[in-house]
Amino acid sequence: MQDAHSLAQSILRGDPRALARGISWLEDGHTEAPLLSRELQKAPRRARIIGVTGSPGSGKSTLTDQWARHLLGQGQRVGILAIDPSSPFTGGALLGDRIRMGRTAPHPNVFIRSMATRGMMGGLSRSTHDAIDLMNAAGFDTILVETVGVGQDEVDVVRGVDTCCVVLIPGMGDEIQAIKAGLMEIADVFILNKADQPGIDQVVDGLQAMKSLATAQDPESWDAPWIKTIAAEGQGLGALEEAVNRHQHWLDQEGYRQKKQAARLRLRLEGLLAELFMKRVSEKTNDQQWQAMIHQIIQGELTLHEAAERLAKP
Repeated sequence: MQDAHSLAQSILRGDPRALARGISWLEDGHTEAPLLSRELQKAPRRARIIGVTGSPGSGKSTLTDQWARHLLGQGQRVGILAIDPSSPFTGGALLGDRIRMGRTAPHPNVFIRSMATRGMMGGLSRSTHDAIDLMNAAGFDTILVETVGVGQDEVDVVRGVDTCCVVLIPGMGDEIQAIKAGLMEIADVFILNKADQPGIDQVVDGLQAMKSLATAQDPESWDAPWIKTIAAEGQGLGALEEAVNRHQHWLDQEGYRQKKQAARLRLRLEGLLAELFMKRVSEKTNDQQWQAMIHQIIQGELTLHEAAERLAKP
């Protein structure tokens, strides 16, 4: 059986099978997964990590597929993480990867992986951040992370990416949805997809109004541009690439990239601590004890805060 060291060496050489196995180790909690992470800790990080998020039906998968083909045409190695809803029965990804990106998948310089949210609220799955680290170590030039269309919880995408692209389309009230979902705050680039359809001008007007308000509140912040695309026809990808590269350049000014990385690592650490804490609580508390405590809460003998304090004690 392959150990963490030999698997790490294969990943560093860019072996796609080794990369797939490493991601599975992280997803499944393999006993040597922590050792694998340690082996790859100091690997060079050169990839652009780009999130693609937005409402269901906005054409995210088609856009991601066409964008990847565009990058492959430039000689890049491209990694794609497609975050899917979990099956309630298996915990696995429902939609699959090569089904949605059939034209790109066979290319030797692309790696596509579907990951399940495993019931988590938020677009990014528990292991997505670790998977990004592995893909970075494997030497990809660009990593595209496409998230589930789950509305407000998609703000989680910014925790693992450098540039967050929010996809909007006409006719779905997206300009209002962007405010509700908090996407205005996380968007580094707005992609106005299906730009040949009626209603695109209303989306532009809504974005301009929101952007002027945001700029007035924080004039030093990044001014997120909007790019029109017709993903099904591959139109607008050059302008999209230019906008993303401008944001990448901006991140390198005034230490913004380092600040973003530090904030991202803190959030990941907090998440791991919460997960570890819940694991330890579950290990010391059997189902009968849980039920007894819940019964006490229902009967008014114990508050939720008191129950939590009791469970938190060593």
